[in-house]
Amino acid sequence: MLRAPFYDPLLSYEDNYTKGPFNGFADGIRVAEGEPRFDFLGIKINYPLGIPAGPLLNSKYVAAAFRKGFDVPVYKTARANEFPCHPFPNVLSVNIEGDLTLERAGQPLVADTEYSEPLSITNSFGVPSRPPNVWQEDAKKAVSAAGTGQVMVMSFMGTVREGQSADEFVADFAEAGRLSAQTGAKILEANLSCPNIGNEGLVCYNLDMTERVSEAIRKAIGTLPLILKVGYYNDDADVEELGRIATKYANAIASINTIAAPVVDKSGKQALPGLPMRLKSGVCGHAIKWAGLDMAKRLVGARRKLKADFSIVGVGGVTSPQDFKEYRNVGADIVMSATGAMWNPYLAKEIKEAFPDA
Repeated sequence: MLRAPFYDPLLSYEDNYTKGPFNGFADGIRVAEGEPRFDFLGIKINYPLGIPAGPLLNSKYVAAAFRKGFDVPVYKTARANEFPCHPFPNVLSVNIEGDLTLERAGQPLVADTEYSEPLSITNSFGVPSRPPNVWQEDAKKAVSAAGTGQVMVMSFMGTVREGQSADEFVADFAEAGRLSAQTGAKILEANLSCPNIGNEGLVCYNLDMTERVSEAIRKAIGTLPLILKVGYYNDDADVEELGRIATKYANAIASINTIAAPVVDKSGKQALPGLPMRLKSGVCGHAIKWAGLDMAKRLVGARRKLKADFSIVGVGGVTSPQDFKEYRNVGADIVMSATGAMWNPYLAKEIKEAFPDA
């Protein structure tokens, strides 16, 4: 059931950052923590459920996620430099019947502000970041907000700049990792589902760059557990190669982020204002669950084939207890919900009650 969201899409990113979280995330009610019975990257946790990088803008949001029983929340992706947010609006509902297949994602989707079930949205923030000294101090507060059996993941990424060399991009990514490690976070996540240097794709789809970045990050962060956050891969050989890279440099793979598609208003015009690049925007929620489940299943297969032990974080379209269980059934070690959690702050409680043994 949809409730009033903890991130208000009718307000700017800045207003949400300074005044939020809202609604259920602000009611102060805490879900019982229970006993830590599960292991994630060597850390005992209460339950294999979290919120991925995106909607948890700062320590207030992370603390609220902990209170609501999301035991593995991810602090919104930070950079080694200050970076602005895309213009408002940043979140819209998208009207999709059934799955957002890759073929369907080649055609325009109509967006509006009418949020209804089954819920799918588009979000377009541009990965804004406060200056490092600001987000580092705030992330330290978020780390300390964890209760028994809870752990915060710190997400980071490199920044693409005009005229930048590949070596400079890799170094910037590693620097963001080094700064993230200084927050005291026990787990880090490299967001590889972000713009890559030299093309219009994502870092994760350039596996050579993925390996270079992963190696540089590992050198910068030492032995801290590292998650690689990626998108959806068509080719099983790419999934296997990603698994090989993770086995060498990381400890887990999180997938998926979103599926990009053109987003227009009812008149057919670009729905998100600003640069032409905003015509295409990431879609998340119910319509991409098929892709997240498929990637989790294929990552399990790759892990088995490689005889590896990296953990798998299943993300995409988890809006109900049954969605959570489907991810667990295909082999995901941890399951995360962004859109579902945003519009139902009591989702963790519902999932834990429906499946107490996960």
